[in-house]
Amino acid sequence: MSTEHHDVVIVGSGLAGLSTALLLPPTQRVLVLTKRGITDGASGWAQGGIAAVLAEGDSFEAHVQDTFVAGAGLCDEGATRATVEGAPEAIAWLQSLGVPFSTEDGQLHLTREGGHGARRIVHAADATGAAVQATLIERLRQAPHITVREQHTLVDLITSDKHAPGDGGERRCLGVYALDETTGRVRAYTAHHTVLATGGAGKVYLYTTNPDTATGDGIAAAWRAGCRVANMEFIQFHPTCLYHPHAKSFLISEAVRGEGGRLLLPASHGSTRFMPAYDERAELAPRDVVARAIDAEMKKHGLDCVYLDISHQPPAFLHEHFPNILARCAELGIDITREPIPVVPAAHYTCGGVVTDLAGRADLPGLYVVGETANTGLHGANRLASNSLVECMVFARAAVQSMAEAPTAVPVAVRAWDESRVTDADEQVVISHNWDELRRFMWDYVGIVRTNKRLERAAHRIALLQSEIDAFYASFRVTRDLLELRNLVQVADLIVRCAQSRHESRGIHFSRDHPGLLPKALPSVLQPD
Repeated sequence: MSTEHHDVVIVGSGLAGLSTALLLPPTQRVLVLTKRGITDGASGWAQGGIAAVLAEGDSFEAHVQDTFVAGAGLCDEGATRATVEGAPEAIAWLQSLGVPFSTEDGQLHLTREGGHGARRIVHAADATGAAVQATLIERLRQAPHITVREQHTLVDLITSDKHAPGDGGERRCLGVYALDETTGRVRAYTAHHTVLATGGAGKVYLYTTNPDTATGDGIAAAWRAGCRVANMEFIQFHPTCLYHPHAKSFLISEAVRGEGGRLLLPASHGSTRFMPAYDERAELAPRDVVARAIDAEMKKHGLDCVYLDISHQPPAFLHEHFPNILARCAELGIDITREPIPVVPAAHYTCGGVVTDLAGRADLPGLYVVGETANTGLHGANRLASNSLVECMVFARAAVQSMAEAPTAVPVAVRAWDESRVTDADEQVVISHNWDELRRFMWDYVGIVRTNKRLERAAHRIALLQSEIDAFYASFRVTRDLLELRNLVQVADLIVRCAQSRHESRGIHFSRDHPGLLPKALPSVLQPD
């Protein structure tokens, strides 16, 4: 097994990983590992935009309070204020790199999304993530100190029993083992500092707006290495995923509702608008409220979907603000200038994750976790729309500053990856069947509405799957499919355990057995044995 050493190893090529890489000084030897292509993460799929206080009359305090309200009492004040106050600098940094944000009369155009009390969403039409991602990737390719390795899947973190001499005698992270799919072999990549920016875990559910890469790799690996995780029960379901047999994971942006989109029952039920009956904010209520309302209406009337209507806006307005949504719907025969869009809720964002401090540091010295993989405390029990992209940049900057102040670890020899007792798998169908079973029962039992009995059933099924996968992992050479399944089952276990520990309904965790709120909001923190 070959070993490479770098100053910093970053796993993940979304906004969190790319921001960290580009903010590091050019004196650092930086390695970015990504398990598919560099553009295949969730960041490039983000449509709505990035929340920042830039408008006259808006304020940091107003943004903080909107975040607190959405987070249902669980937002960490320090993380929230750091993110909100760092947002304008993050936007300015992206502008300096050349991100083509939408403008109006020479100023950044600001839109509004659900849960926000003001227009503060900076965007690039309705494809903000793609515009940001393309710009950062171009900058990355111009940076000679940054190396990118595609087709590299995280296997596990490399840890030591102790620090280097003089560092206090604690375990630390030394880097990562990763499967190089170009050779089919596991390689070791060691570093002074390791950054997990692998995104969330939406693929644990049958219906999701996430790309296929969202398999919880960083969360599972950090947990196996001894790091705490928290708030994993808070899986945000986006209310409006396009419902069409040929539209896999296509999101209809929150901004459509921000610009006046109305949710309706189908024509067979009178095309009735229903959100005002659930919340005085109607379609601009936070995502958990809207998702539960849609779920309730679908179950009440036996519907496959509901409809989102923006056709009252002029066609020129829709072409300017939602060109990608308009084009994708048109490909499927839906003219959004004349008819409503069929939508359903889908798993969208992992609000919990690996516990970090305000510098992105995890429990294991030498390990940083940034972006959706982390639980900074910003999102609490429900992420406020468009806070996630700015969190990536603010905490990437904080992590880079912390690395500059941290002592340099002494490179050490690492354990070789032992494949001497494994063989090639001859039953790949086992992996695909287990993957399908997991995603279906997580959707049925640990979805938008939960019960004690459903969680117990899910826990039982997860335990059976874990034993099968552990045996498979011990007997056969690792593949990306096996690694992703192993991670998804681990993340599913963490989601269920956190959900079982919360005896209330808060934010996006709704339990029929515990419909009320407890007097005090506490995070659900899990500590590895």
